[in-house]
Amino acid sequence: MEKNVLGIDLGTGSVKVTAVNKLGDIVGQESTSYPNPQPQPGWSEQNPNDWVNGTIAAIRKLVNDDNVDPVSISGASFSGQMHGLVLLDKNNHVIRPAILWNDTRTTKQRKEIEDKLGKRFVEITGNQPLEGFTITKLLWVKENEPENWAKVKTFLLPKDYLRFKMTGNIAVDFSDATGTTLLDIHDNKWSLEICQVLGIPEKILPPLIQSIDYAGNVIPDFADEADMSTITKVYGGAADNSAGAVGAGIMSPNNALVSVGTSGVVLHHEVDLSTDYGGRLQMEDHSIPNTYYSMGVTLAAGDSLTWYKNTFVPDEDFTEMTDEAGNSPIGANGLLFTPYIAGERMPHADSQIRGSFVGIDRTQVRRDFTRAVMEGITFSLKDILTIYDEIGATIDHVTSIGGGAKSAVWTQIQADIFDKPVTTLKNEQGPGIGAAMIAAVGLGWFTGFPACADQFIKFGKTYEPIQANADKYAKLFKIYQQIYPQTKKISHELRNFR
Repeated sequence: MEKNVLGIDLGTGSVKVTAVNKLGDIVGQESTSYPNPQPQPGWSEQNPNDWVNGTIAAIRKLVNDDNVDPVSISGASFSGQMHGLVLLDKNNHVIRPAILWNDTRTTKQRKEIEDKLGKRFVEITGNQPLEGFTITKLLWVKENEPENWAKVKTFLLPKDYLRFKMTGNIAVDFSDATGTTLLDIHDNKWSLEICQVLGIPEKILPPLIQSIDYAGNVIPDFADEADMSTITKVYGGAADNSAGAVGAGIMSPNNALVSVGTSGVVLHHEVDLSTDYGGRLQMEDHSIPNTYYSMGVTLAAGDSLTWYKNTFVPDEDFTEMTDEAGNSPIGANGLLFTPYIAGERMPHADSQIRGSFVGIDRTQVRRDFTRAVMEGITFSLKDILTIYDEIGATIDHVTSIGGGAKSAVWTQIQADIFDKPVTTLKNEQGPGIGAAMIAAVGLGWFTGFPACADQFIKFGKTYEPIQANADKYAKLFKIYQQIYPQTKKISHELRNFR
Protein backbone atom coordinates (compact mmCIF):
# COMPACT_ATOMS: atom_id res chain seq x y z
CA MET A 1 0.00 0.00 0.00
CA GLU A 2 1.17 3.52 -0.82
CA LYS A 3 2.17 5.44 2.30
CA ASN A 4 1.20 9.07 2.78
CA VAL A 5 1.70 11.90 5.23
CA LEU A 6 -0.87 14.52 6.08
CA GLY A 7 -0.02 18.22 6.23
CA ILE A 8 -2.66 20.21 8.12
CA ASP A 9 -2.45 23.96 7.47
CA LEU A 10 -4.55 25.81 10.04
CA GLY A 11 -5.05 29.32 8.69
CA THR A 12 -7.04 32.34 9.78
CA GLY A 13 -9.90 31.77 7.33
CA SER A 14 -9.73 28.06 6.64
CA VAL A 15 -7.97 24.78 7.31
CA LYS A 16 -6.44 22.87 4.40
CA VAL A 17 -5.37 19.23 4.63
CA THR A 18 -2.96 17.80 2.06
CA ALA A 19 -2.01 14.14 1.63
CA VAL A 20 1.45 13.63 0.12
CA ASN A 21 3.16 10.37 -0.82
CA LYS A 22 6.85 9.46 -0.47
CA LEU A 23 7.61 10.87 -3.93
CA GLY A 24 6.30 14.28 -2.87
CA ASP A 25 3.18 14.00 -5.02
CA ILE A 26 -0.08 15.44 -3.70
CA VAL A 27 -2.62 12.60 -3.69
CA GLY A 28 -5.49 14.53 -2.15
CA GLN A 29 -6.36 17.93 -0.78
CA GLU A 30 -9.43 19.41 0.88
CA SER A 31 -10.26 22.53 2.87
CA THR A 32 -12.97 23.92 5.11
CA SER A 33 -13.57 27.55 6.06
CA TYR A 34 -14.78 29.00 9.35
CA PRO A 35 -15.79 32.44 10.64
CA ASN A 36 -13.44 35.08 12.05
CA PRO A 37 -15.61 37.33 14.27
CA GLN A 38 -14.38 40.88 14.82
CA PRO A 39 -16.72 42.13 17.57
CA GLN A 40 -15.02 45.53 17.84
CA PRO A 41 -12.55 47.52 15.71
CA GLY A 42 -9.11 46.02 16.26
CA TRP A 43 -10.48 42.78 17.76
CA SER A 44 -10.12 39.41 16.05
CA GLU A 45 -11.35 36.18 17.63
CA GLN A 46 -12.27 32.60 16.73
CA ASN A 47 -13.86 29.62 18.41
CA PRO A 48 -11.06 27.00 18.69
CA ASN A 49 -13.54 24.20 18.22
CA ASP A 50 -14.36 25.60 14.78
CA TRP A 51 -10.77 24.68 13.86
CA VAL A 52 -11.30 21.16 15.15
CA ASN A 53 -14.64 20.69 13.39
CA GLY A 54 -13.25 22.20 10.18
CA THR A 55 -10.27 19.84 10.28
CA ILE A 56 -12.50 16.83 10.87
CA ALA A 57 -14.72 17.84 7.93
CA ALA A 58 -11.73 18.38 5.63
CA ILE A 59 -10.13 15.03 6.53
CA ARG A 60 -13.46 13.24 6.02
CA LYS A 61 -13.68 14.77 2.54
CA LEU A 62 -10.08 13.73 1.85
CA VAL A 63 -10.83 10.15 2.81
CA ASN A 64 -14.25 9.84 1.18
CA ASP A 65 -14.03 12.14 -1.85
CA ASP A 66 -10.32 11.86 -2.70
CA ASN A 67 -10.18 8.16 -1.79
CA VAL A 68 -7.21 8.47 0.55
CA ASP A 69 -7.15 5.25 2.59
CA PRO A 70 -6.94 6.14 6.31
CA VAL A 71 -4.51 3.27 6.89
CA SER A 72 -2.17 4.77 4.29
CA ILE A 73 -1.70 7.93 6.40
CA SER A 74 1.45 7.05 8.33
CA GLY A 75 1.95 10.46 9.92
CA ALA A 76 0.43 13.91 10.28
CA SER A 77 1.73 17.30 11.29
CA PHE A 78 0.72 20.95 11.29
CA SER A 79 1.28 24.46 10.11
CA GLY A 80 -0.61 26.94 12.23
CA GLN A 81 -1.53 30.60 12.41
CA MET A 82 0.83 32.17 14.94
CA HIS A 83 0.42 34.03 18.25
CA GLY A 84 -3.24 33.16 18.90
CA LEU A 85 -4.16 32.64 22.56
CA VAL A 86 -6.22 29.58 23.53
CA LEU A 87 -6.95 29.36 27.27
CA LEU A 88 -7.86 26.02 28.87
CA ASP A 89 -9.37 25.31 32.29
CA LYS A 90 -8.66 22.42 34.66
CA ASN A 91 -10.76 20.10 32.47
CA ASN A 92 -8.91 21.24 29.32
CA HIS A 93 -12.03 23.02 28.09
CA VAL A 94 -11.76 26.31 26.19
CA ILE A 95 -12.47 29.25 28.52
CA ARG A 96 -13.11 32.02 25.98
CA PRO A 97 -12.76 32.61 22.23
CA ALA A 98 -9.18 32.57 21.00
CA ILE A 99 -7.60 36.00 20.52
CA LEU A 100 -5.84 35.94 17.15
CA TRP A 101 -2.54 37.22 15.78
CA ASN A 102 -4.18 40.20 14.03
CA ASP A 103 -5.96 41.43 17.16
CA THR A 104 -4.60 44.83 18.20
CA ARG A 105 -6.54 45.57 21.41
CA THR A 106 -3.42 45.22 23.59
CA THR A 107 -1.59 48.55 23.16
CA LYS A 108 -1.86 49.24 26.91
CA GLN A 109 -0.32 45.85 27.75
CA ARG A 110 2.47 46.39 25.23
CA LYS A 111 3.39 49.67 26.95
CA GLU A 112 3.24 47.97 30.35
CA ILE A 113 5.82 45.39 29.19
CA GLU A 114 8.04 48.08 27.71
CA ASP A 115 7.89 50.11 30.92
CA LYS A 116 8.70 47.14 33.17
CA LEU A 117 11.31 45.33 31.07
CA GLY A 118 12.59 47.81 28.47
CA LYS A 119 15.47 46.50 26.35
CA ARG A 120 15.78 43.45 28.58
CA PHE A 121 12.66 42.02 26.91
CA VAL A 122 14.29 42.16 23.47
CA GLU A 123 17.51 40.67 24.87
CA ILE A 124 15.64 37.66 26.23
CA THR A 125 13.14 37.01 23.44
CA GLY A 126 14.73 38.54 20.33
CA ASN A 127 11.49 40.46 19.78
CA GLN A 128 9.57 43.53 20.79
CA PRO A 129 6.36 42.98 22.81
CA LEU A 130 4.04 43.85 19.94
CA GLU A 131 0.24 43.84 20.16
CA GLY A 132 -0.08 40.72 18.05
CA PHE A 133 2.05 38.50 20.27
CA THR A 134 0.61 36.03 22.76
CA ILE A 135 2.16 37.63 25.85
CA THR A 136 0.17 40.85 25.50
CA LYS A 137 -3.03 38.84 25.09
CA LEU A 138 -2.33 36.95 28.31
CA LEU A 139 -1.95 40.25 30.15
CA TRP A 140 -5.12 41.64 28.55
CA VAL A 141 -7.19 38.71 29.83
CA LYS A 142 -5.51 38.94 33.24
CA GLU A 143 -6.36 42.64 33.53
CA ASN A 144 -9.77 42.74 31.84
CA GLU A 145 -11.36 39.33 32.50
CA PRO A 146 -10.32 38.28 36.02
CA GLU A 147 -13.09 35.70 36.18
CA ASN A 148 -11.64 33.94 33.12
CA TRP A 149 -8.05 34.40 34.31
CA ALA A 150 -8.89 32.62 37.56
CA LYS A 151 -9.91 29.52 35.56
CA VAL A 152 -6.70 29.24 33.50
CA LYS A 153 -4.80 25.97 33.85
CA THR A 154 -2.68 26.39 30.72
CA PHE A 155 -2.60 28.04 27.31
CA LEU A 156 -1.92 26.79 23.79
CA LEU A 157 -1.39 28.18 20.32
CA PRO A 158 -3.99 27.39 17.63
CA LYS A 159 -2.37 24.39 15.97
CA ASP A 160 -1.27 23.07 19.36
CA TYR A 161 -4.90 23.03 20.49
CA LEU A 162 -5.79 21.09 17.35
CA ARG A 163 -2.95 18.64 18.04
CA PHE A 164 -4.21 18.23 21.62
CA LYS A 165 -7.68 17.32 20.31
CA MET A 166 -6.10 14.78 17.94
CA THR A 167 -3.74 13.15 20.45
CA GLY A 168 -4.93 14.06 23.94
CA ASN A 169 -1.47 15.47 24.74
CA ILE A 170 -0.68 19.11 25.56
CA ALA A 171 2.50 20.78 24.25
CA VAL A 172 3.76 23.77 22.27
CA ASP A 173 6.54 23.47 19.70
CA PHE A 174 9.54 25.81 19.85
CA SER A 175 8.75 27.74 16.66
CA ASP A 176 5.35 28.76 18.03
CA ALA A 177 6.74 29.22 21.55
CA THR A 178 9.15 31.94 20.39
CA GLY A 179 6.15 33.66 18.80
CA THR A 180 4.54 34.00 22.23
CA THR A 181 7.55 36.15 23.30
CA LEU A 182 7.57 34.27 26.59
CA LEU A 183 10.50 32.06 25.53
CA ASP A 184 14.15 32.79 26.23
CA ILE A 185 15.43 32.28 22.70
CA HIS A 186 19.00 31.73 23.92
CA ASP A 187 18.34 28.61 26.00
CA ASN A 188 14.94 27.59 24.60
CA LYS A 189 13.20 27.63 27.96
CA TRP A 190 10.23 29.62 29.16
CA SER A 191 11.54 32.86 30.64
CA LEU A 192 10.80 32.76 34.36
CA GLU A 193 12.22 36.28 34.62
CA ILE A 194 9.52 37.65 32.28
CA CYS A 195 6.82 35.66 34.06
CA GLN A 196 7.88 36.95 37.47
CA VAL A 197 8.05 40.59 36.38
CA LEU A 198 4.64 40.46 34.66
CA GLY A 199 2.83 38.26 37.15
CA ILE A 200 2.25 35.32 34.81
CA PRO A 201 2.12 32.06 36.84
CA GLU A 202 4.77 29.53 35.83
CA LYS A 203 2.26 26.72 36.32
CA ILE A 204 0.28 27.73 33.21
CA LEU A 205 3.30 27.32 30.89
CA PRO A 206 2.80 24.25 28.63
CA PRO A 207 5.50 21.61 27.91
CA LEU A 208 7.83 22.31 24.95
CA ILE A 209 8.64 19.98 22.03
CA GLN A 210 10.52 20.10 18.74
CA SER A 211 8.55 20.36 15.49
CA ILE A 212 9.63 16.86 14.43
CA ASP A 213 8.99 15.26 17.83
CA TYR A 214 6.44 12.47 18.08
CA ALA A 215 3.41 13.87 19.92
CA GLY A 216 1.18 10.78 20.07
CA ASN A 217 -1.10 8.76 17.84
CA VAL A 218 -4.55 9.86 16.73
CA ILE A 219 -6.91 9.01 19.59
CA PRO A 220 -10.02 6.87 18.95
CA ASP A 221 -12.58 9.66 19.41
CA PHE A 222 -10.92 11.91 16.83
CA ALA A 223 -10.29 8.97 14.49
CA ASP A 224 -13.97 8.00 14.57
CA GLU A 225 -15.14 11.54 13.79
CA ALA A 226 -12.59 12.18 11.04
CA ASP A 227 -12.64 8.69 9.45
CA MET A 228 -8.97 8.32 10.36
CA SER A 229 -6.98 5.40 11.77
CA THR A 230 -5.36 5.32 15.19
CA ILE A 231 -2.16 4.00 13.57
CA THR A 232 -1.42 7.53 12.33
CA LYS A 233 1.47 9.10 14.24
CA VAL A 234 1.26 12.82 14.95
CA TYR A 235 4.26 15.17 15.08
CA GLY A 236 4.72 18.57 16.70
CA GLY A 237 4.33 20.84 13.70
CA ALA A 238 5.31 24.47 13.34
CA ALA A 239 4.22 28.07 13.15
CA ASP A 240 2.89 28.77 9.67
CA ASN A 241 5.84 30.91 8.63
CA SER A 242 8.35 28.30 9.72
CA ALA A 243 6.41 25.56 7.91
CA GLY A 244 6.05 27.83 4.88
CA ALA A 245 9.82 28.33 4.75
CA VAL A 246 10.38 24.57 4.90
CA GLY A 247 7.78 23.98 2.19
CA ALA A 248 9.41 26.62 -0.01
CA GLY A 249 12.93 25.23 0.41
CA ILE A 250 14.31 28.25 2.29
CA MET A 251 17.26 26.52 3.92
CA SER A 252 20.19 28.86 3.26
CA PRO A 253 20.83 32.51 4.20
CA ASN A 254 21.07 33.86 0.64
CA ASN A 255 17.38 33.12 -0.03
CA ALA A 256 14.33 34.89 1.38
CA LEU A 257 10.71 33.83 1.44
CA VAL A 258 7.98 36.30 0.59
CA SER A 259 4.52 35.10 1.51
CA VAL A 260 1.29 36.95 0.79
CA GLY A 261 -1.54 35.48 2.82
CA THR A 262 -3.87 37.45 5.06
CA SER A 263 -0.66 39.05 6.31
CA GLY A 264 2.54 39.53 4.34
CA VAL A 265 5.84 38.00 5.45
CA VAL A 266 9.49 38.38 4.52
CA LEU A 267 11.45 35.51 6.07
CA HIS A 268 15.20 34.87 6.19
CA HIS A 269 16.95 31.65 7.24
CA GLU A 270 19.37 32.15 10.15
CA VAL A 271 21.98 29.52 11.02
CA ASP A 272 22.52 31.02 14.49
CA LEU A 273 21.74 34.06 16.65
CA SER A 274 24.86 36.01 15.69
CA THR A 275 22.92 38.79 13.91
CA ASP A 276 21.35 41.22 16.35
CA TYR A 277 18.28 42.80 14.77
CA GLY A 278 17.50 44.70 17.95
CA GLY A 279 13.83 43.84 17.75
CA ARG A 280 13.42 45.51 14.35
CA LEU A 281 12.64 42.07 12.94
CA GLN A 282 11.21 39.03 14.67
CA MET A 283 13.66 36.28 15.59
CA GLU A 284 12.17 32.81 15.93
CA ASP A 285 13.16 29.20 16.52
CA HIS A 286 12.82 27.21 13.31
CA SER A 287 11.13 23.87 12.72
CA ILE A 288 14.53 22.72 11.38
CA PRO A 289 16.29 21.70 14.62
CA ASN A 290 19.03 24.01 15.92
CA THR A 291 18.36 26.77 13.40
CA TYR A 292 16.40 30.02 13.45
CA TYR A 293 14.64 32.40 11.14
CA SER A 294 14.07 36.11 11.20
CA MET A 295 11.07 37.77 9.64
CA GLY A 296 9.14 40.95 9.20
CA VAL A 297 5.37 41.04 8.95
CA THR A 298 3.01 43.51 7.35
CA LEU A 299 -0.41 42.92 8.88
CA ALA A 300 -2.76 43.33 5.91
CA ALA A 301 -1.23 42.10 2.66
CA GLY A 302 -3.66 39.72 0.99
CA ASP A 303 -6.23 41.07 3.43
CA SER A 304 -5.92 44.48 1.77
CA LEU A 305 -6.57 43.03 -1.68
CA THR A 306 -9.48 40.96 -0.35
CA TRP A 307 -10.97 44.07 1.30
CA TYR A 308 -10.52 46.02 -1.93
CA LYS A 309 -12.10 43.28 -4.05
CA ASN A 310 -15.06 42.72 -1.74
CA THR A 311 -15.70 46.44 -1.50
CA PHE A 312 -15.12 47.60 -5.07
CA VAL A 313 -14.86 44.57 -7.40
CA PRO A 314 -17.24 41.98 -5.92
CA ASP A 315 -18.39 40.46 -9.21
CA GLU A 316 -15.01 39.39 -10.64
CA ASP A 317 -12.65 36.69 -9.45
CA PHE A 318 -9.14 37.51 -8.31
CA THR A 319 -7.52 36.36 -11.56
CA GLU A 320 -9.61 38.67 -13.71
CA MET A 321 -9.03 41.54 -11.33
CA THR A 322 -5.25 41.16 -11.07
CA ASP A 323 -4.86 40.52 -14.81
CA GLU A 324 -6.67 43.80 -15.48
CA ALA A 325 -4.07 45.56 -13.31
CA GLY A 326 -1.47 44.56 -15.89
CA ASN A 327 -3.00 47.15 -18.21
CA SER A 328 -2.20 49.93 -15.76
CA PRO A 329 1.33 51.39 -15.97
CA ILE A 330 4.01 51.30 -13.28
CA GLY A 331 2.91 53.67 -10.55
CA ALA A 332 -0.79 53.20 -11.40
CA ASN A 333 -1.01 56.57 -13.13
CA GLY A 334 0.25 58.46 -10.11
CA LEU A 335 -1.66 56.53 -7.44
CA LEU A 336 -0.18 55.04 -4.26
CA PHE A 337 -1.77 52.80 -1.62
CA THR A 338 -0.54 51.99 1.88
CA PRO A 339 -1.90 48.66 3.23
CA TYR A 340 -2.33 49.73 6.84
CA ILE A 341 -6.02 48.83 7.07
CA ALA A 342 -5.45 46.80 10.27
CA GLY A 343 -2.61 48.88 11.70
CA GLU A 344 0.96 47.83 11.01
CA ARG A 345 3.67 45.71 12.62
CA MET A 346 6.89 46.25 10.64
CA PRO A 347 8.69 48.45 10.04
CA HIS A 348 6.08 50.68 11.72
CA ALA A 349 4.92 49.14 15.00
CA ASP A 350 1.72 51.17 15.08
CA SER A 351 -1.67 49.63 15.82
CA GLN A 352 -3.49 52.89 15.07
CA ILE A 353 -2.12 53.79 11.63
CA ARG A 354 -4.62 53.31 8.81
CA GLY A 355 -4.35 52.85 5.06
CA SER A 356 -4.41 55.53 2.39
CA PHE A 357 -4.93 56.07 -1.31
CA VAL A 358 -2.70 59.02 -2.24
CA GLY A 359 -2.77 60.85 -5.56
CA ILE A 360 -6.36 60.25 -6.65
CA ASP A 361 -7.48 62.27 -9.66
CA ARG A 362 -10.32 62.02 -12.17
CA THR A 363 -8.20 60.35 -14.88
CA GLN A 364 -7.66 57.13 -12.95
CA VAL A 365 -9.85 54.07 -13.52
CA ARG A 366 -10.45 50.84 -11.66
CA ARG A 367 -7.40 49.00 -12.99
CA ASP A 368 -5.20 51.79 -11.60
CA PHE A 369 -6.66 51.36 -8.13
CA THR A 370 -6.18 47.58 -8.35
CA ARG A 371 -2.56 47.98 -9.40
CA ALA A 372 -1.97 50.56 -6.68
CA VAL A 373 -3.16 48.07 -4.05
CA MET A 374 -0.89 45.34 -5.44
CA GLU A 375 2.07 47.71 -5.63
CA GLY A 376 1.40 49.10 -2.14
CA ILE A 377 1.39 45.64 -0.60
CA THR A 378 4.67 44.89 -2.38
CA PHE A 379 6.18 48.18 -1.21
CA SER A 380 5.30 47.22 2.37
CA LEU A 381 7.28 44.00 1.85
CA LYS A 382 10.12 46.01 0.31
CA ASP A 383 10.12 48.08 3.53
CA ILE A 384 11.06 44.88 5.38
CA LEU A 385 13.69 43.79 2.83
CA THR A 386 15.28 47.23 3.26
CA ILE A 387 15.98 46.40 6.93
CA TYR A 388 17.96 43.35 5.82
CA ASP A 389 19.88 45.51 3.34
CA GLU A 390 20.72 48.00 6.09
CA ILE A 391 21.97 45.27 8.42
CA GLY A 392 24.07 43.69 5.68
CA ALA A 393 22.27 40.40 5.03
CA THR A 394 23.05 38.97 1.60
CA ILE A 395 19.73 38.12 -0.05
CA ASP A 396 20.13 37.57 -3.77
CA HIS A 397 16.99 35.56 -4.50
CA VAL A 398 13.35 35.47 -3.36
CA THR A 399 10.89 32.58 -3.37
CA SER A 400 7.30 33.80 -3.48
CA ILE A 401 4.29 31.92 -2.17
CA GLY A 402 0.68 32.81 -1.45
CA GLY A 403 -1.57 35.22 -3.31
CA GLY A 404 1.27 37.24 -4.80
CA ALA A 405 2.69 34.17 -6.53
CA LYS A 406 -0.60 33.16 -8.15
CA SER A 407 -0.63 36.14 -10.50
CA ALA A 408 2.02 36.55 -13.20
CA VAL A 409 1.38 40.30 -13.13
CA TRP A 410 1.92 40.50 -9.40
CA THR A 411 4.99 38.24 -9.37
CA GLN A 412 6.65 40.45 -11.99
CA ILE A 413 5.76 43.50 -9.86
CA GLN A 414 7.53 41.77 -6.95
CA ALA A 415 10.65 41.08 -9.01
CA ASP A 416 10.75 44.69 -10.23
CA ILE A 417 10.12 46.31 -6.83
CA PHE A 418 12.53 43.98 -4.98
CA ASP A 419 15.03 44.22 -7.86
CA LYS A 420 15.77 40.53 -7.35
CA PRO A 421 14.84 37.29 -9.15
CA VAL A 422 11.59 35.85 -7.78
CA THR A 423 10.78 32.14 -8.12
CA THR A 424 7.39 30.49 -7.65
CA LEU A 425 6.56 26.91 -6.73
CA LYS A 426 4.75 24.36 -8.88
CA ASN A 427 3.17 22.94 -5.73
CA GLU A 428 2.12 26.28 -4.31
CA GLN A 429 1.15 24.84 -0.95
CA GLY A 430 4.09 26.17 1.11
CA PRO A 431 2.88 25.78 4.72
CA GLY A 432 0.86 22.62 4.01
CA ILE A 433 3.76 20.96 2.19
CA GLY A 434 6.04 22.10 5.01
CA ALA A 435 3.76 20.42 7.54
CA ALA A 436 3.78 17.23 5.46
CA MET A 437 7.60 17.41 5.31
CA ILE A 438 7.74 17.69 9.12
CA ALA A 439 5.72 14.48 9.38
CA ALA A 440 7.89 12.75 6.75
CA VAL A 441 11.12 13.67 8.54
CA GLY A 442 9.58 12.77 11.91
CA LEU A 443 8.69 9.33 10.57
CA GLY A 444 12.27 8.83 9.38
CA TRP A 445 11.43 8.73 5.68
CA PHE A 446 14.36 11.11 5.09
CA THR A 447 17.64 11.82 6.89
CA GLY A 448 16.70 15.48 7.25
CA PHE A 449 14.89 18.41 5.67
CA PRO A 450 17.34 18.99 2.76
CA ALA A 451 16.86 15.41 1.55
CA CYS A 452 13.11 15.74 1.97
CA ALA A 453 13.12 19.05 0.07
CA ASP A 454 14.87 17.41 -2.89
CA GLN A 455 11.92 15.02 -3.16
CA PHE A 456 8.98 17.18 -2.12
CA ILE A 457 9.63 20.68 -3.47
CA LYS A 458 9.07 21.47 -7.13
CA PHE A 459 10.02 24.96 -8.29
CA GLY A 460 8.13 26.88 -10.95
CA LYS A 461 9.00 29.93 -13.01
CA THR A 462 11.64 32.51 -12.14
CA TYR A 463 10.77 36.14 -12.86
CA GLU A 464 13.81 38.33 -13.48
CA PRO A 465 13.59 42.05 -12.66
CA ILE A 466 13.23 44.31 -15.68
CA GLN A 467 15.83 46.97 -14.96
CA ALA A 468 13.90 49.90 -16.42
CA ASN A 469 10.93 48.95 -14.24
CA ALA A 470 13.14 48.46 -11.18
CA ASP A 471 14.62 51.95 -11.64
CA LYS A 472 11.14 53.52 -11.78
CA TYR A 473 10.00 51.61 -8.71
CA ALA A 474 13.09 52.68 -6.77
CA LYS A 475 12.02 56.33 -7.23
CA LEU A 476 8.39 55.53 -6.41
CA PHE A 477 9.40 53.62 -3.27
CA LYS A 478 11.05 56.75 -1.87
CA ILE A 479 7.72 58.57 -2.25
CA TYR A 480 5.84 55.64 -0.68
CA GLN A 481 8.13 55.79 2.37
CA GLN A 482 7.02 59.38 3.03
CA ILE A 483 3.35 58.47 3.46
CA TYR A 484 3.55 56.81 6.89
CA PRO A 485 5.21 59.72 8.76
CA GLN A 486 2.92 62.23 7.07
CA THR A 487 -0.35 60.35 7.79
CA LYS A 488 0.45 59.00 11.27
CA LYS A 489 -0.96 61.98 13.18
CA ILE A 490 -4.06 62.13 10.96
CA SER A 491 -4.79 58.41 11.42
CA HIS A 492 -4.43 58.63 15.18
CA GLU A 493 -6.77 61.63 15.38
CA LEU A 494 -9.39 59.93 13.19
CA ARG A 495 -9.60 57.09 15.71
CA ASN A 496 -11.54 59.48 17.94
CA PHE A 497 -14.41 59.45 15.42
CA ARG A 498 -15.01 55.69 15.48
